[in-house]
Amino acid sequence: MHIESLVKSQIISSLEKVFADDKLEFPTLHADAMLKNEVYSFQLAYFSTEKFRNVKVRVNSALKPLISVYQVGLIPVELPLNHLRDLNVLRTAPGLYPDLLEPVEEEGIVILPGQSRSLWFSLGGDAMLEPGKYEIEISLASEEGEELTRSQLELEVLDAALPPQKIIHTEWLHADCLATWYDVGVFSEEHWHRLEQYIACAVQHGANMILTPLFTPPLDTQIGGERPTVQLVGVTKRQDQYSFDFSRLVRWIDLCEQQGMQYFEFSHLFTQWGANHAPKIVATENGEIKRIFGWKTDAQSPEYQNFLDQFLPRLVEFVRERKLEKRVFFHTSDEPYLNTLESYRSASTIMHRHLADFPIMDALSDFEFYQSGLVQTAIPATDAIEPFLENGVPNLWTYYCSAQDVDVSNRFICQPSARTRILGLQLYKYQIKGFLHWGFNFYYSQQSKFPIDPFRVTDGDYWVPAGDTFVVYPGASGPLPSLRLKILAEAFQDIRALSLLEEYIGRDAVLALVEEGLDQPLTFKEYPRETSWFLEKRKLVYGKLRELAGK
Repeated sequence: MHIESLVKSQIISSLEKVFADDKLEFPTLHADAMLKNEVYSFQLAYFSTEKFRNVKVRVNSALKPLISVYQVGLIPVELPLNHLRDLNVLRTAPGLYPDLLEPVEEEGIVILPGQSRSLWFSLGGDAMLEPGKYEIEISLASEEGEELTRSQLELEVLDAALPPQKIIHTEWLHADCLATWYDVGVFSEEHWHRLEQYIACAVQHGANMILTPLFTPPLDTQIGGERPTVQLVGVTKRQDQYSFDFSRLVRWIDLCEQQGMQYFEFSHLFTQWGANHAPKIVATENGEIKRIFGWKTDAQSPEYQNFLDQFLPRLVEFVRERKLEKRVFFHTSDEPYLNTLESYRSASTIMHRHLADFPIMDALSDFEFYQSGLVQTAIPATDAIEPFLENGVPNLWTYYCSAQDVDVSNRFICQPSARTRILGLQLYKYQIKGFLHWGFNFYYSQQSKFPIDPFRVTDGDYWVPAGDTFVVYPGASGPLPSLRLKILAEAFQDIRALSLLEEYIGRDAVLALVEEGLDQPLTFKEYPRETSWFLEKRKLVYGKLRELAGK
C-alpha cells in the first residue's frame, strides 16, 4: 500500500470542529478571500490508518512568513451543558472536544491511527498584504521525508482593508488567576511579565478594554471568602484620613497602552449581586498592611463612605492628569437584581456624587432596574436585551455568560463555531456600543474556593458549561489560544467588514444583504443555525467588497 493512501486530508473552514471519531466528510474549502489587514484562519483536517511520529507540517506559499500553525488539541469536557433545552450543539455527551490551539514545534506532530484531527492556520494581521491571488499548499511529511498528503487553497487578498474597530470589547482578565497558576508573587516582575503576555493576547484577538483592579475585584467570591489581593492603588490610613499611591496603577496603564489597550474599566467599588458590602481593600496603618474593608463592611457605613469621599476625587484628578477622561468607565456592582434596588441606589448615590462626568456601567438585565435611572450605561444579557432595544436605550452594551444558554449566541465548547461567530452580525445590526464577557482566564472554581487546572477542568468544577470560564489556556511559556477565542476574534472582524461595506453601499443595503433569504429578520435569538449559511453570506459580502473596492 502506498503511504499516500494511509493519510487523508482536506482544507476546511475555521467554523468546523473536528472530533477524533469524525469522518472526513466536511465541505472542502478550495478558495476564499480576505482583506489586506485581516487575520484569516482555516484548518487542515486529516485522518490516518497508521501512527506516524515527528510528522512535519510544510507550508508552500508566498504568504508562508505570515502563517502561524497550531495543532487543535482535544480537551476534557465533563459538563457540556447545564440542561438540554437547546440542542443547537455539536454533542451533549462528555468526552474529548477540540479546543486548545498549540503551536506546532520544529519536531512536528504525531498522527494517531484511526483518529481525525486538525491543524489550524492563521495568517495576516496589522501588516497590509499585497492584493492578489495566492496559492497555499499544505503537506504533511513523514520523519523520513516522504510526503503523506497534500492539500491546496487559493486565497485572494482584496484591495481593501478593515477599518479600525469601533465597538468596545472587554474580556475580564483575572490578574490573581495568573499569579496563582504560575505560582508567582502578585505584582512581582514575573507576574508583570505574565500580565503583559495575556494583555497582548487579548488585544490580538479583538479586546480593546481591560478590567483594571483598583482594588481586588469583588467578583465570583464566596461570601466571607476572599481572592488573592491584586490591588493597584496603594492606601495609607491615619485614623480617618487616607492617602493614595497610584504608581502601580501608572505601570498598569502604561503596560496596557503599550500593548494596544484603548479603554479602562475600573473594578467594582461594591460587591456583586446587590452592592451590599465593600470590596476587599488593604492599607498600611501604623506600619502594618491590613485589610480595612471587605465582607464585614456595610456598603452604607460611614467609614466606607468617608473612604470613597476621599478616594474618588483623588482618582478623578489622576484620570484628568493622565488625560484618560474619554477612556475610562466605572462599575458599581455586577449583576444587581431588582430586589437589591435600594442597596444599589445607596451605592449609586455615592458614585454619582463624584463621577457624574464619567460613564458608570453595570451588567444588569431587568429593564425596570434600568428605568430607575441609577446606571447610565446598561449592559443587559443577550437573552434579555429586547426591552432595551424596543425602548431605544442609548449607548447600549450587551453580554452573555453561562445563563445565556438557550437560543442566543455563546462560546461553550460543545457549541458550533457558527453559533459563536453570529454574534458579530447581531452586534452590527443593533449598533451595540460594547460587549462584555466575564471570563478571559478564570482558573478558579465557583465562588473562587480553590484553583482548577483548565487543561483538565473546563467547567469550573461542574459549575458552568465547559468553556464559559476562559478562552485562553495557561501555557508554560504564555497564553495558548482556544479555537473559540479565534472564532470570537473573527466575529469582531465581521463587524469591521460590514462597516467597510457600509461605506460603499450604506447601512440599509448592508442589512438587506445580511438578511436576504431569511424567513424572519436577524435577532439575538433568531438566526440561521447552519454553518453553510454563514459561509455563503460571507462569500456574498466579500464578493461585494471585491466588486466595489476595484472601482
